Amino acid sequence: MSTTMPQPAATVSGNVQARLGAFTLQTGDFSWPLDGITALFGRSGCGKSTLLRAIAGLIPRAYGQLRVGAAQWLDGHTQTPAPQRDVGYVFQDAALFPHLSVRGNLQFAASRAPGGATPQALERVAQDVGIAALLDRRIAALSGGEKQRVAIARALLSQPRLLLLDEPLAALDWRAKDELLELIGHVARTQHLPMVLVSHAPEEIERLAQRVVLMDAGRIVRIEALQDALMRPDSPLFDRLGPVAVLDGPVLPLADGLAQMQIDGSALIFPGEIDTPTARLRIYARDVALSRTVPQGISMLNHLPVQLHSFHNSRPGHVLARLALANGLGLWSEITLPARDALQLKAGDALVALIKTASVER
Repeated sequence: MSTTMPQPAATVSGNVQARLGAFTLQTGDFSWPLDGITALFGRSGCGKSTLLRAIAGLIPRAYGQLRVGAAQWLDGHTQTPAPQRDVGYVFQDAALFPHLSVRGNLQFAASRAPGGATPQALERVAQDVGIAALLDRRIAALSGGEKQRVAIARALLSQPRLLLLDEPLAALDWRAKDELLELIGHVARTQHLPMVLVSHAPEEIERLAQRVVLMDAGRIVRIEALQDALMRPDSPLFDRLGPVAVLDGPVLPLADGLAQMQIDGSALIFPGEIDTPTARLRIYARDVALSRTVPQGISMLNHLPVQLHSFHNSRPGHVLARLALANGLGLWSEITLPARDALQLKAGDALVALIKTASVER
């Protein structure tokens, strides 16, 4: 009797090097799964966009090793040409053809897709990304957010196996950025299309990514799951708003524009209309209070059982408490030193995390 051996999971892996003027990209060995959204993160000039361009085949003198799934795209100094790499690329400035209409830009991409793309496919993609009403518009007549939607549609029409996004939201206002974040997440979920996202904005990564590739001075210094990256007290993803935790889980709609996430028998209520069975929520440490018992007669309706894992340094007069939820996910709470002492808190304590509904973000 023969047995079928399980196939290894597809990855993006290699060791890529390139010299561009005074800058050197020398990633070191790396590997991450070829699924979901992988974020490249680091300070400006650390090499995020350079690595993305190397993956796309846009750096002629890159060398080393690069394998995407079963395909070897870089072997020593031998490169697979960019048009043969089956990637879609969305630039920060959209990089659309200004002399063509929206439809013309999409038709150009459709003509270069493997086997071509039908007019019906073009119409379907335009509908999916919300630009069906814009097909006959001139590019100059589009807003920044509309241009990026066209750029995403153009990339999808090329039928890529990997979508590369180089800070696609950097030049947008907050409303357009929020809408594009929803769109990118929707495309990733519904089309099961692996993506690599370059971003310098922690919020974008917290809302979209499954894992983070941290870079510094042209090197990859760490690759880890998003939840793991956010559970380090020194996480580079923390911004001026302080530590934040990300919770993924099943959700149900409620009345009055509210919804709830199920966490092992407990409900976390949050604002927003829900049309998906799961959601990702963000909770800042500054919005989490602690109690030894479930309080009565307060407006905070979210009371989650947690275990105190450890304490960490915070701003003067405060301490950061790392908490563990019943489902194993992590949470942060920032409290004052007098509050810690008054409650006599110590690692291992069973506590209740109190979270104001209005403070939970998606």
